[in-house]
Amino acid sequence: MAVTITENASKELKRFLEDGGNGEASVLRIGILSGGCSGFEYDFRFVQEAEIDADNDTISEQHGVKIVVDKKSNLYLDGTTVDFYESLEKRGFTFENPNAVKSCGCGSSFSV
Repeated sequence: MAVTITENASKELKRFLEDGGNGEASVLRIGILSGGCSGFEYDFRFVQEAEIDADNDTISEQHGVKIVVDKKSNLYLDGTTVDFYESLEKRGFTFENPNAVKSCGCGSSFSV
């Protein structure tokens, strides 16, 4: 799998699912979109299983969370680790992408 989620990130994702903050969606889609201040931005959202395209998506389960990544995004996210960070100053998911040449200050966009 091109993308790995840490156990810490999976705990937060499962908590979100249990709290019902995603409606009926149950699969985490991780991908990229054109845009952001650095050229690409991360697409990180829950989707319905019916939205998975078996011909175009790679599906895995990590730490009890189903993850889907499309083929195009796999090219840019290969080796990426998603973690969850929590401190007094900030809280949220982080992306450690070895393919990113530069990232913006907020960490949600990158260029390759």
